[in-house]
Amino acid sequence: MLTYILLIVAYLLGSIPFALVVGKIGYGIDIRKHGSGNLGGTNTFRTLGKKAGFIVTIADILKGTLATLLPLIFGLDQHPLLFGLLAVIGHVYPIFAGFKGGKAVATSAGVLLGYTPLIFLLLLAVFLSLLFTTKYVSLSSMITAIVAFIAALFTRDLPFIIAMTFLAAFVIYRHRANITRIINKTEPKAKL
Repeated sequence: MLTYILLIVAYLLGSIPFALVVGKIGYGIDIRKHGSGNLGGTNTFRTLGKKAGFIVTIADILKGTLATLLPLIFGLDQHPLLFGLLAVIGHVYPIFAGFKGGKAVATSAGVLLGYTPLIFLLLLAVFLSLLFTTKYVSLSSMITAIVAFIAALFTRDLPFIIAMTFLAAFVIYRHRANITRIINKTEPKAKL
């Protein structure tokens, strides 16, 4: 019974729309009505600035980490990635924001931080390197998701490989409009 309760908790953790909370409480702005309308860190950076963007990104990462660690915290013999995946689904389809959320990047990173911190650090370095060279958050996110999948293959950890396959596909799927804008050269670049 506790397992089912914590699976629901993992989804609900992922559903917390930190971009919406920070926007409304800190700035009196519904971020869904500005920029891309996305409830994620990138739109928060662009719409509300660096401070708000960092707060939202860190909070979105940590909710993925906390969800992934739930079975360890409560001593359950369940695979932590299942809980992390539910947090990502909650972030993308949040019950607290009309099932319209973010693009799964930061919360997926949080799952990695909770499950395999070394790979998280490797991927953070890949993402930041790509971001500083390309200036495209979306492209950096998608390439990093592909690198995450490749890194998972080297671990020979089947649940991790399956989770990274799902997360990489999910991240790329959620960025399909960005792909079109990149091809059309209309995707905005990050101001670093």
